[in-house]
Amino acid sequence: MKESLDYKLIFALAAVGIIWGTTFLGIRVAVETIPPWFVTSIRQGLAGIIMLIILLFKKELKWIGWENFKHQLVPSILMVVIANGFTTIAEQTLPSGLASVISALSPILIFLGSILFGLQKMSLKGFVGVIIGFSGVVLIFKDGLGSFLDADYRNGIVFMGFAILAWATGTIYLKTHTNKSNNIVLNLFYQFTTASCIQLVLAFVFSPNPDVSSWSSTSIFAALYLSLFGSVIAFFCYNYALKHVTAVQVSILSYINTIIAVFLGWLLLDEKITVDFIIATVLIILGVFIINYKKKEKSVI
Repeated sequence: MKESLDYKLIFALAAVGIIWGTTFLGIRVAVETIPPWFVTSIRQGLAGIIMLIILLFKKELKWIGWENFKHQLVPSILMVVIANGFTTIAEQTLPSGLASVISALSPILIFLGSILFGLQKMSLKGFVGVIIGFSGVVLIFKDGLGSFLDADYRNGIVFMGFAILAWATGTIYLKTHTNKSNNIVLNLFYQFTTASCIQLVLAFVFSPNPDVSSWSSTSIFAALYLSLFGSVIAFFCYNYALKHVTAVQVSILSYINTIIAVFLGWLLLDEKITVDFIIATVLIILGVFIINYKKKEKSVI
């Protein structure tokens, strides 16, 4: 009997790939006039409020208990405070395209971590898929790879390094604890609210006297977009997807993000789509296919 397509999963994976492909541009616009920790605090704070409204409407708001709260605290700090926060700081000095190249290293870390923690077996197919996909990312941005040696970008690269390490660790943690938390909206409410409080403290530590009047409407709109789409919708879809497929299969979508980033550059900034881009797109899709492809097997009891 053929398994019916899980349209919710397909939508979730598509949303993660597309939406997070736009967030690099959104972050870059937001930090033009708003200090990075304020961007992240606003982003997660509004996301937490949206989750709260949903929970109140559904009458599902409740205390999750200290045990589950500890489980939500780990991804909150790793994925939201550190990964999201450090990426936002990095984009003060890094071009959004270069930031997305570095973030595309996360599937390799997640692949190796998943093997280390027994989430999946060592697979030559999986490793080849990751490498092929990443080679496509490098090809897209090969003209900007010299930026890695630029002293002005060095701090940003360091922040991005910590960001992808934290993201990979948080993703693996979520996958290993996925059965311990069922209400995604409730869990995300605690994750976003906790992260926003921590980030707000950091915002006033590093920018004690913010000049709100200097914040442009464009940057504010970008922060709102990051909150509603980048946090609420994309994080919900990411958590949903992790319950149904492997961590590596979800993380490989970061390669799709780079295609979205280049497409937006063509659409909004009149950047040309070259032969290199077409080849890179084929490599990325091939990498995604190799990792996700499974031969039909007879079920074994």
